[in-house]
Amino acid sequence: MNELKYEFYIAGTPAQVWDTLVSPGQVKQIYYGSVIRSSFKPGELLEYVGPGDGGDETVHVYGTVLEYVPEKTLSFTHKVGPSYLKDRENYESRISWQLEAVGGCTRLTLIHDDWHPDDPSYAASDSAWWHILSNIKTLAETGHTLDFGSF
Repeated sequence: MNELKYEFYIAGTPAQVWDTLVSPGQVKQIYYGSVIRSSFKPGELLEYVGPGDGGDETVHVYGTVLEYVPEKTLSFTHKVGPSYLKDRENYESRISWQLEAVGGCTRLTLIHDDWHPDDPSYAASDSAWWHILSNIKTLAETGHTLDFGSF
């Protein structure tokens, strides 16, 4: 499978954009009500937990922190939570966020790669990332997220 790679320019500092990626209150706004839980230490657990089929503490995504450099890089392995498996194998991929100041804005690059060829999460990820990235950009620039309605 091909890597999923997206690049956005956001009218905000790397610190402002970084907050949308790691601050629980902001993460909750961009990840459909889920919060991020992690010490952000390489080798330790990272998980997105929030409302879902498993209740308010549904683990949607989890993995292991690979790299954490504030305002620059966050990389972690990615597996879907147990409620998404429905008797199928849980494949691992990798998510890497990269931030770089460019003039008066920030270039945000997301690379979602290391996909297993049989991973059924690829198509859903490709679709969902556009919503999440649009919300990151909008939240960092305006303090609000977009209303996508039901999709």
